[in-house]
Amino acid sequence: MFSFRLPLPLVKTPAPSFHSRNYHYCPRPAVPKRGSAAAPPAVAVRGDGTSVAGEAPEPLPAELAAELMPKHVAVIMDGNGRWAKVRGLAASAGHEAGVESLRRMVRLCGSWGIKVLTVFAFSTDNWVRPKVEVDFLMRLFERTINSEIEAFKREGIRISVIGDSSKLPESLKTMIASAEEDTKQNSRLQLIVAVSYSGKYDVVQACKSVARKVKDGLLHLDDINENIIEQELETNCTEFPYPDLLIRTSGELRVSNFLLWQLAYTELYFNRELWPDFGKDEFADALISFQQRQRRYGGRHS
Repeated sequence: MFSFRLPLPLVKTPAPSFHSRNYHYCPRPAVPKRGSAAAPPAVAVRGDGTSVAGEAPEPLPAELAAELMPKHVAVIMDGNGRWAKVRGLAASAGHEAGVESLRRMVRLCGSWGIKVLTVFAFSTDNWVRPKVEVDFLMRLFERTINSEIEAFKREGIRISVIGDSSKLPESLKTMIASAEEDTKQNSRLQLIVAVSYSGKYDVVQACKSVARKVKDGLLHLDDINENIIEQELETNCTEFPYPDLLIRTSGELRVSNFLLWQLAYTELYFNRELWPDFGKDEFADALISFQQRQRRYGGRHS
């Protein structure tokens, strides 16, 4: 279920098929230098080969099978602060570098046929950070939405924001509402940004919503089941609410209160790279690992 990329010598063993199980933390067998395979058109393309936002779509690496791509990828974007610290920079520089990595990830997901990308941008636990850092992050969220919204609209990217909005600045809440409204008809890729979010918060708010329906006579106690709870989770904003693959960067081996209900059958992948350094090759490695696994959902294949 887990895969972890370690900077150790690789043992030359036959590469497993796309349907073999991968449990180990050891590195995968080395793969050949990446080529590219023709990917289905992911964006509107001009005659000069560039997308409507000015960038050519990324071809699907030859090692990946288009029919085995995950529908929904979730990412814990960890390591911005450490990335800045090792370079003698302020934490703000790490967060800005992290935005560039997110832009790269959005482009890859859109090019490679992934339908939903959910990113953990700010946890409910992050409010205890220094006020100067929190204030910077709130401004960075606003600035990023403002700078990307036109490209999102042109390229068919829908943006959704989940989490407890009660603590967010009013200006950010207004911008989020506007961005969600402006992109709600887009269907090429849905970008879900978790801000002031935690998995525990999500389950609690879902339970409160169910309790209100019981109190108002809209629901009977005996009607409550997993499906009823799932309908109230904030990821119900998408057609594919359960991630197929969770990626966490920076070498930490935990899910940190993210999508706790939704990750029940998600494949987990951990990478040592700090988030600003997580690029195309690292993402392809994660997807290759995903495609080599066999998902049984508690059953047994003959």
